[in-house]
Amino acid sequence: MSRRTLAIVALTTLALTAAAPSAPASAAPTTEGVIAAPIGPSRATGAIAAPGAARGGLAPDVIRLPNGFQPEGIAIGRLPYAYFGSRVDGDIYRANLLTGRGKVISQGPGTPSLGLKLDGRGRLFVAGGRGGDVRVLTASGRLLRSYALQAGPAFVNDVVLTGHAAWFTDSANPVLFKLPLGRYGALPSQAVRVPLTGDMVYTTGTNANGITATPDGRGLIVVQSNTGKLFRTTYAGVTTEIDLGGESVPNGDGMWLRGTTLYVVQNRLNLIAEIKLDRRAARGTVVSRTTSPAFDVPTTIAEYGKRFYLPNARFTTTPTPGTPYTAVAIRRP
Repeated sequence: MSRRTLAIVALTTLALTAAAPSAPASAAPTTEGVIAAPIGPSRATGAIAAPGAARGGLAPDVIRLPNGFQPEGIAIGRLPYAYFGSRVDGDIYRANLLTGRGKVISQGPGTPSLGLKLDGRGRLFVAGGRGGDVRVLTASGRLLRSYALQAGPAFVNDVVLTGHAAWFTDSANPVLFKLPLGRYGALPSQAVRVPLTGDMVYTTGTNANGITATPDGRGLIVVQSNTGKLFRTTYAGVTTEIDLGGESVPNGDGMWLRGTTLYVVQNRLNLIAEIKLDRRAARGTVVSRTTSPAFDVPTTIAEYGKRFYLPNARFTTTPTPGTPYTAVAIRRP
């Protein structure tokens, strides 16, 4: 059997018993193609997104990934290429957004590749999940450097680039990891551990998950998946809950910031929550929640042109070596 097949067989039992916690009772139920009712006093506008916007045949609405791949993260840079990480074995797959064709450009270490970000120098920063590590690759898949972050249980989940550093969440430990970047983006010799303090309290399930910058560029935003809360986080790790006016984003996963608008993927609910923030990210208003018939537990989000691209992780489907996986494109809400 192939390396990925062996990994899938070994992880199937674990995947069945370690499913993410269900959404809190306050979360509106959803079904395929149906918009969740907004939570709280301010009524959000729902929308159903049609897959893709390119009906002229220029770009496919669905990108087919290798069978058994189990995608999690996505990164897109200035060029029309998307990078996907496998949560089975850490392989990196690069797809051409214009043709849908792609190939594995980097063989993984046998542990996951989860959150991904591509910097302006064409370097791919990769969160290593339960491997407790991060890797930095070239856009062609060559390993530049790897960093061991945790010796014990860990789940290094997502990453954001802030210009002078790469920041990683750990869903199992109340800590962020910082890779400070030197002159001309020089990689450091080791990562810096930044403990999380303040309003965010770790509990059972998936804690700190998606991460992005605040609109004013002076801090970070972290989503806690199991509580559905968003937190403004200083670079020193002090967390303050963002006031959403009584609303929440249960099962919040990957995020995308566009100006003062934050998009949060709610994976098992098959939703994208659109939130209007103030520049400090002290307050926010949920203005819409978007779904699509093409969603099958999407985990995160990246933008190219006027479209969002989301990998379908299919957490509710028992994985096998032959299970098909896709990424889908929708018009930006």
